[in-house]
Amino acid sequence: MSGGAPHYFLGVDGGGTGCRARIEDKAGTVLGQGLSGPATTRLGIDAWASVAKAFGTAIEEAGFGTAEIARIRAGIGLAGIGRKGALEAFRAIAHPFASIDFVSDGIAACLGAHSGQDGAIVIAGTGSIGLGFVEGRDLRVGGYGFPISDEGSGADLGLKAVQLALRAHDGRHERTALLAEVMQRFKDDPVEAVAWMDRASATDYAALAPMVIRHADQGDPVGRRIVQSAAEQVDTFVRVLFEKGAPRVTLLGGLASPLEPWLAPDVRRRLKPADGDAVSGAIILARKSLCSR
Repeated sequence: MSGGAPHYFLGVDGGGTGCRARIEDKAGTVLGQGLSGPATTRLGIDAWASVAKAFGTAIEEAGFGTAEIARIRAGIGLAGIGRKGALEAFRAIAHPFASIDFVSDGIAACLGAHSGQDGAIVIAGTGSIGLGFVEGRDLRVGGYGFPISDEGSGADLGLKAVQLALRAHDGRHERTALLAEVMQRFKDDPVEAVAWMDRASATDYAALAPMVIRHADQGDPVGRRIVQSAAEQVDTFVRVLFEKGAPRVTLLGGLASPLEPWLAPDVRRRLKPADGDAVSGAIILARKSLCSR
């Protein structure tokens, strides 16, 4: 480190549901934090506005002026940064920091989960993906987007529930409490379900997942089969990541806790709790930029 001026480290987790920022000093003391709305590259330049609002609040809380801001090393984890042209577009945006690096929000979460060491994560939320890094190699399993991928995700649970509810409505499948409740959402009218489908996003399907899990936990046979099938997909993610050389795997995402009891015993035993979150991972990225310069 050159000179006596301290360096500061900014980490931002820009996800599809919200954006969180944190500034730390060299010792890891939190100096400021900020929150804002969704930050995903699907939102284009609005994603940067959300990121900037979050780190702006953190900078304000830290009480930083121009001199301190110029000594910030920033790490930004951003949903959808792998989309064509996204990384280049964000790198071209002017910023006031000493350095800035971008990774996907998933990679930031993986860095945080394993304190920057080799390892992998399985994210089970609205979507699903397995990713990590081992000895310089990137690992990836699934996560190609709903509905063609994202097995075991909230969106996948919701889709299966709607499919089976329509079959039950026709008399092609047993009608259970879960499927009856799904059809109630559509006023027991398949035409309403089709109209909803025409505009529904992965997030809309995932909104049905808590209902599916609730019925499964209450013993609904269809709910249990749907959730068990999702858990088997997550089992496969975890096992494949170990087969690819990951020394440790962590399960993350909104469905991690509800699905964990449904996982195979051998998978549950091998899972490692997360050391930190995606903001921690983004700060690790920022610290690495200092070491590499």
